Amino acid sequence: MTTGRLAVLSNVNMNMVIRMLQKNAQVYEAEGYGNELGTLLNPQSSYHAYHAEITFLIMDLAELLEHDLDPVTAEQKIGNWFRTLEGCLPQEGVFYVSDAYLWAVELAVLADTGRKSQLEGIWERELRNLQQKHANVRSFPYRALAEHFGEEKAFSPKMWYMGKVLWGMEMQSALAEQILYRAGLEYRTPKKVLVLDLDNTLWGGLAGETDHTPVVLSEDHSGLAYKNLQRVLKIMQSQGVLLTIASKNNEADAMEILEHHPHMVLRPEDFAAQRINWDPKPDNIRKIAEELNLGTDSFVFFDDSEAEREMVRQMLPEVEVPEFPARAEDLAPAMVKIYETYFAAAVITGEDREKTAQYRANAGRKQMEDRAGSFEEYVKKLEICLLPVDPKEHLDRLTQLLNKTNQFNLTTRRYTLEQMRQITEDTKKRVFLYQVTDVFGDNGIVAAAIVDTAGELPEITDFVMSCRVMGRNIENAVIDRIEQQMQEEGYTVLRGRYVPTAKNKPVETMYDRLGYRKTDSTPEGTCYEIVLAERPERAYWLKENLYD
Repeated sequence: MTTGRLAVLSNVNMNMVIRMLQKNAQVYEAEGYGNELGTLLNPQSSYHAYHAEITFLIMDLAELLEHDLDPVTAEQKIGNWFRTLEGCLPQEGVFYVSDAYLWAVELAVLADTGRKSQLEGIWERELRNLQQKHANVRSFPYRALAEHFGEEKAFSPKMWYMGKVLWGMEMQSALAEQILYRAGLEYRTPKKVLVLDLDNTLWGGLAGETDHTPVVLSEDHSGLAYKNLQRVLKIMQSQGVLLTIASKNNEADAMEILEHHPHMVLRPEDFAAQRINWDPKPDNIRKIAEELNLGTDSFVFFDDSEAEREMVRQMLPEVEVPEFPARAEDLAPAMVKIYETYFAAAVITGEDREKTAQYRANAGRKQMEDRAGSFEEYVKKLEICLLPVDPKEHLDRLTQLLNKTNQFNLTTRRYTLEQMRQITEDTKKRVFLYQVTDVFGDNGIVAAAIVDTAGELPEITDFVMSCRVMGRNIENAVIDRIEQQMQEEGYTVLRGRYVPTAKNKPVETMYDRLGYRKTDSTPEGTCYEIVLAERPERAYWLKENLYD
C-alpha cells in the first residue's frame, strides 16, 4: 500500500511506534518528543527539511494539561495549543491530529465522573473547528483504539515510568497499523458499489416462504444479527457507498419485505439500483453497472451462496468477492471489514452523502429520455443549469473528482490535496469547476477542467466529468465557457490533449467532435489546437438559454 513520506510527532515517547512504521514506510526520525509545536514552528528544523507528505500528531491530553484537570485551565491550555498549531500549520501536506482520550492514574479517585468527558469535549470541539477551517486536517481515531483494548491493556504505567512510553505493546502495534492504514487511504481509490443478495444475506430465510416460515429479522437472537448488518450498511450508504441488489427472487415477494417488514433498516430508496429476478447474477451485475454508468471494477459482491460467489469470480474477475461469514453473528463485523478494505476514504464530502439520491434520480432521467421524441427534446426538458463554483472552497471534491473519474477523463492525471491547492493558487493556472442541476435535483459538483497558461499556448491539461452527467452535451457548454474566458484574456489559440487509458475510450474523439485540429499524435497521446476566433457553434441546451 502506498503511504508517502510520514512523520509522527507527539508529546510522549513514540520511538517504538516509529520503529514499527519504518518496516513498511518512510518515516521521519523525530528529535525526541514533547516539542511537537516547536518542531512545526521552526522552519529550519529537520522535520521541515524532511518534507513529510502526511504528519500524525498523536497527543496525550493529560500531559498537555500537565495533569491539571480544572476545566477553566483546560480551556486555556487546549485553546492555546490549537491556536499555536493553526498558526504554524503548513499548507502543504496532510495532518492527522488524534482525537481525545484522557487517561491518568489519578482519574480513578476523581469524584466528578463527568470531568473526563468534559475535558475530552474541549479537545474535540477545537479539533472540529480546525478541520472545518483547514481541508488538510483530519481526525486520527486514537480514542477508538484505546476503547477497543480497554485501559488496562492500552496503557502501561510500567512503560511510562521507564521511558515515558504511554502504551502497552499491543496498543503500540495497533497505533502503527492505524497510522499506515490512514496514510494509505490518502492514496487509494475506493470502490463505489456494493452488490447485495437478499435471502440469508440481508435477512435470514427465504422471501417466498414467509407464509410458512417468516424471514429472520428482529430485535433479538439471529434476527438481530441481520438487523445489525443492515445498520452498518445504512451508515455506509450515508457515507457514499452505492448499495444495489442482485437477488434471485420473485420481485413482489422481495419488495413486500423491503417495503413493509417492521425490522427492515434499509428501504427501497436506500438502493441505487435493483435486479430482483432469476437471471444469472453476473448478467445482473453488468446491467447494474450499465444503469449506473460505472465500471464493474468499482464493484464488490456480497452473497451467502458459494456457487454464486464463484460464478462472479470466474465471469467478472474485476469484481471483488469477499468471503461470506459462516455465522450470522459475524455478518456486521464482516461488513465493517469490507468497508475498511474496499470503501473507506480519507475524506467524506457532501457529494458522497448525496450519492444514492443522485443515482436514483438518474432512473427518472432515463424514463424521461425513453419517452422523449428526440435527444434534443429530452435534454431541453431536463432544464440543465451549469453553475460555476469556487475551486478553493471545494478542494476536497475537486481533488476527488480528478482522482476518481476514469471514463470521462482526457489525461487521467492524479493529484494530492496539496498539489491541488497549489494549482488553485498558481496565477498561471485557470481552474474551472461546475455544479449541475436539473428538474430531478442536484447532480452535485461533477465537472472540472484545468488550463495551464505558462507555456507557448494555453493548454487544457485536465478535463473530467462525472459519469452521472455524461451523454447530455454538458461538455460542449464547459468547453465553450473555457474558450470564451481564454479569448477574453487575449489568447487566440487553445491547446487540448488526449492521453489514452484502458478506461477513457468514451472521450477518445471528443476534441475532434468539438472542432479541434489534430497537431501531433503518438502512442502516448494526441495533441489538438483550435483558433478561438474560429470555434464552431456547438449543440447544448441549458436552462439559461431555453427562454431567451
